[in-house]
Amino acid sequence: MPELPDLTVYIEHLDRRVTGETLKDVRLASPFVLRTVSPSIDEVRGRAVTGLRRLAKQIVLELDGSFFVVIHLMIAGRLRWQATAKPLQKRGRHRNALAAFDFSSGTLLFTEASRKKRASLRLVRGEDGMVALDPGGLEIHATDLAGFTRRLRASHHTLKRTLTDQRIFAGIGNAYSDEILLHAGFSPFKRSRDLTDEEAERLFEACRSTLDDWTGRLRAKAGDRFPEKVTAFHDEMAVHGRYRQPCPVCGSPIQRIVHAENESNYCARCQ
Repeated sequence: MPELPDLTVYIEHLDRRVTGETLKDVRLASPFVLRTVSPSIDEVRGRAVTGLRRLAKQIVLELDGSFFVVIHLMIAGRLRWQATAKPLQKRGRHRNALAAFDFSSGTLLFTEASRKKRASLRLVRGEDGMVALDPGGLEIHATDLAGFTRRLRASHHTLKRTLTDQRIFAGIGNAYSDEILLHAGFSPFKRSRDLTDEEAERLFEACRSTLDDWTGRLRAKAGDRFPEKVTAFHDEMAVHGRYRQPCPVCGSPIQRIVHAENESNYCARCQ
């Protein structure tokens, strides 16, 4: 699932391409991707894009008149940029297309490579409507250590679950939580409320530095091209997706615990 670093780079590239441009049309390949009834597609057509933002793990396009297009990629959703509008096809490279957003500058294609169809599109009118879509998670870069520690200790869960719960912290998922916890040297199963002040500070700094580092890496990888290879697994990652491979710190084999569609990758010696 795309997380804060991936979504940040998506938004940066979209900002360059669509802010100030007109949303000429929204075309649906699957009617089920649109999870709202009002406002209608007709009401957002022809509106200018005034900005972009991230809401937890959702990408938000702001339109004039206080309208919003909210895209939730979930696990398998991805975005593609096309210079010109093309028909939504059921075959070929973009057979997984859910929707297309035609701007005066090009087309944003919304795809999902999964039969479960969890990715979603919502059209929203007014900031009050946006509040309803906010799970309430704290933004790591919009808080200080004291705020982070309060939110951390209010959780009764493990560090892994606490970091990935969008109602507690925003934008972090399976992949980057694994990297954060190795960097901080904590077991994913340690209880968040049990951290000392020094440990909470260490985790806070690990969150910021890990997310910043990966945002920079993904930004550099994409360059001027719209990011096409957005994935939860990167060769440069220390523990995530590296089950049984040697820990880059101590050489011990990386361990993994899988529960449903969630997994924890960690080094038993370092953490």
